[in-house]
Amino acid sequence: MFLFLLNRKIVSLKLGFVSKEVKIMFKKDIFGNILFIKKIVMFIFGLISKRRYKGFNELKVEGMEILRYLPDNQVLFVSNHQTYFADAAAMFHVFFAALNGQNDLKGIKYLFHPKTNIYYVAAKETMTSGILPRIFMYVGAIPIMRTWRSKGKEVKRPVNFNDITNISKAIQDGWVITFPQGTTTPFKPIRRGTAHIIKTNKPIVVPIVIDGFRRSFDKKGLQIKKRGITQKLTIKPPLPIDYENDSIDDIVNQIAYAIEQHQDLVKVVPVDELKKDMVDESKKAKKNYWSGKNY
Repeated sequence: MFLFLLNRKIVSLKLGFVSKEVKIMFKKDIFGNILFIKKIVMFIFGLISKRRYKGFNELKVEGMEILRYLPDNQVLFVSNHQTYFADAAAMFHVFFAALNGQNDLKGIKYLFHPKTNIYYVAAKETMTSGILPRIFMYVGAIPIMRTWRSKGKEVKRPVNFNDITNISKAIQDGWVITFPQGTTTPFKPIRRGTAHIIKTNKPIVVPIVIDGFRRSFDKKGLQIKKRGITQKLTIKPPLPIDYENDSIDDIVNQIAYAIEQHQDLVKVVPVDELKKDMVDESKKAKKNYWSGKNY
């Protein structure tokens, strides 16, 4: 009788252990994505995309150490935007590597230990435009309906508050990447909705500036346009936002300057200055010709 009870206890413990393991394996993120599958998708896409940043082209990263001092949640990354997918993919590589103690993207060890509570805000029409984008969604997309643009045309439609709720849920759960201009066109204004989200959720706001992606990839960021390009990704210290006293305009301006997309930073050379430079170059060329310096 004692042995029978002991065996039942052992079987019960084993079943309980297996049940616990199954629950862990099929644990889901806040949007219902199974974390086990999510890790596999992250690993596969990490392997496929790695040579885009450490092979065909070279990604130079600054500020990786900042990532290691951030909390596990309540962090919002704001960045300029150059391609639909390559920008966010690069950030995932950098985040995983930094959190695994690396200061570069060497090796693939960091792909085995991804941070699964990283999300990124993306246009719904982009994420539902094909099979590949739909798979990308599993990695952590927060698809939103843009209020100002649809299928390449300007529109005006009300804010979908479910989108705002989902972004807030993601911020509370982990790290969120957003491209506050809502477009890959440079120096477009910051969408005020981003500032409202910051005022409401009070996250740590970390600016990121990227460069070279537009030269490296096509607009979608899926095809390599040119090889041998040095891409840059700079992670800056968190913005000193006063959530209570800063106005929406104050926050918008801070973001615009931090991601180097403020109108004041547009470098426009005056026509008179261009003409002067052309005249000077012409005089210099003639002088070199007659002095024999061209030969």
